[in-house]
Amino acid sequence: MRKITLLAFILLNFTFAQAQNTEKELIQNTEKAVKKINDTIEGEGWKTKGTVSLLLNQSSFNNWIAGGEDSFSGTLGINYDFNYKKDDLTWDNKILASYGLLQTRNADFEKKTDDRLEINSIVGKKAFGQWYYSYFLNFRTQFTTGYIYGQDENGKEIRTESTKFMSPGYLTTGPGIYWTKDANLKINFAPLTSKLTFVDGAYTSGIDQKTGLPYVDGDYFGVDANKTMRYELGFYSSLYYKLAIMTNVTAENTLNLYSNYLEDPQNVDIDYSLNIVMKVNKYLSANLSFQAIYDDNAFQGFQTREVFGLGINFGF
Repeated sequence: MRKITLLAFILLNFTFAQAQNTEKELIQNTEKAVKKINDTIEGEGWKTKGTVSLLLNQSSFNNWIAGGEDSFSGTLGINYDFNYKKDDLTWDNKILASYGLLQTRNADFEKKTDDRLEINSIVGKKAFGQWYYSYFLNFRTQFTTGYIYGQDENGKEIRTESTKFMSPGYLTTGPGIYWTKDANLKINFAPLTSKLTFVDGAYTSGIDQKTGLPYVDGDYFGVDANKTMRYELGFYSSLYYKLAIMTNVTAENTLNLYSNYLEDPQNVDIDYSLNIVMKVNKYLSANLSFQAIYDDNAFQGFQTREVFGLGINFGF
């Protein structure tokens, strides 16, 4: 009933403004309507904030003696927070999604520069001071198929499918306790965390596409032959820290650590992300995204990615 009344109020305001047929009154009534909605949402304990960004990078060469290759790339990203806080209960949620492609003139295939879907959620009930009993959930995967690129005997570029949506997919969840100073600094400890790794069964049966040999247990993201899931139980810790480096320059840091009690607990999984935004004006910024992952079930070493470019941003 409250929402219906609010909607009727907004429609009446717009109707009145149009009847007056003046831009000034239309703007005034629109601002009042938006303020009314925001006040209602915040009154219910919810706060939302998000950014959509488009990073562009382009190079072109014509009769350039030093050499070079035409290329164009674009990356679309979404960073959205919707958080709830009322009395001694908090519930923080974040969605991170990005997808980018690179096309060069002489390449047979376009290649991904970014492909990420991540959902984070943590609910907390105040324990004492700035400490909260917590339960968290982290989900990660990618949007589209990933490939390993190479060349055939004639030098022609070829590619072999290696990953896809939900292969792998990761679900990490468990109870714990977290400390927060404010919205810019949060630390969570979860000593009994379950981690589930999901893969497509086609990758864990028959012949290994990378080696051409029969599949060996654990070769594909730690999942055994003819299985589609791997279960782990371990200790999880996460850190979120956002700071202003200087005027109009912010850095957002996220660090996740995980140790599996059931197998090689000394091999700690590391996932670190850095996002730096250098704001030019309301809509333009230079954006730097960096991510480093260590997971010995996926790759024996660090995986890194870095994307930098001019960003067009829209906040909501």
